[in-house]
Amino acid sequence: MLLVASPVLTDPNFDHTVLLLIKHGAEGTLGLVLNRSTSVRLSQALPNLTALKGTDHRLFVGGPVEPTRLLLLFRLKEPAGDARPVVDGLYVGSAPALLERVLTEAKPNEVFRAFAGFAGWAPGQLEFEMRQGSWGVLPLEGVDIFSNDPAALWPDSLARLQAPRVISHEPSP
Repeated sequence: MLLVASPVLTDPNFDHTVLLLIKHGAEGTLGLVLNRSTSVRLSQALPNLTALKGTDHRLFVGGPVEPTRLLLLFRLKEPAGDARPVVDGLYVGSAPALLERVLTEAKPNEVFRAFAGFAGWAPGQLEFEMRQGSWGVLPLEGVDIFSNDPAALWPDSLARLQAPRVISHEPSP
């Protein structure tokens, strides 16, 4: 699922953000900010990865936790052995070898994003913030998280949250 920051959320780490939850459980919650592109080219962050030379892939800010840690989010046709599944066809990992494979042998619809850091919540913290109205929740379906315009993700997601809900009245059997 996606977390959409409320317009009244004042934390500068999450102002106008959309996050993908990658892990949620009794130990807490982890997510990636999807719409904070930087001016840093991924080839600068990973200078030893020759497949990146001459590419224009940007590094994204994944969140305020461990900002020097690189995480990769992939949409892959086939499961990746060294990446953890998030949902069907979507994986998170940190293996440069997988990134190199996607760059050099990508199948149709295989894409990736690279993130510096991640977002994290202690057990119960996210639930508390949700009760405070800091976050809205959207299903991942129908949202292009690898969009060419990450700046449009937050306003588009906010509009989806505010769209009128339709209740169908089907006759009872």
